[in-house]
Amino acid sequence: MGAETRLLMIVGGFGCGKTEVAVNLALQLARGGRCVRVADLDLVNPYFRCREARELMERHGVGVVAPSGPKAWSDLPIVLPEIAGMLRPAGDTLSLFDVGGDDVGARSLAALRPMIAEGSYELWQVINAKRPFSDSVERCAEMRASIEQASRLSVTGLLVNSHLIELTTPQIVLQGLRLGREVAAQQGLPLRCVAVMDELADDPALNELDAPLLRMTRH
Repeated sequence: MGAETRLLMIVGGFGCGKTEVAVNLALQLARGGRCVRVADLDLVNPYFRCREARELMERHGVGVVAPSGPKAWSDLPIVLPEIAGMLRPAGDTLSLFDVGGDDVGARSLAALRPMIAEGSYELWQVINAKRPFSDSVERCAEMRASIEQASRLSVTGLLVNSHLIELTTPQIVLQGLRLGREVAAQQGLPLRCVAVMDELADDPALNELDAPLLRMTRH
């Protein structure tokens, strides 16, 4: 990811792995010297959210904006004042937003829309070919349309994260990549990267991946 990208929002269907992607991407960029701040806007999924990985990210220099104390476990639509500042990051800082699943989660972005300048952001849709709402070109297109309507923002790229947790195989990764290519061609969107668990990333079957690789560690 180039330094010109300063505002990135991760969206997608429920259970597609957005938060794992956001955490791993933030850590990878921070280890490479990029200044990164993460905002947890996932008000939908109570099971795994960026705020739960806060200590890990902060140990690696990633700033995390999320409710703390009793509010950390609330699903009220809390938008913190600090988030407004993250919409216009200074210098080469990357502001990364982990957004809740489906169109319901994407509604949290609609309140921020007036503060987001056209052309100033990236909005990546995560595709997991093993989840029911992103397992075909048609369903990915439907998900994109519902997210764009709810958020009032436009999807700018795709990120493939096809997995079955510990049952993931190289073939599942490649299946997701094929779907990602089809969606990219049909929608006219760039395929930004493919997420692969670290233990699979060096498998010979994946040597011919022709998209940027995001090595993932489960947190």
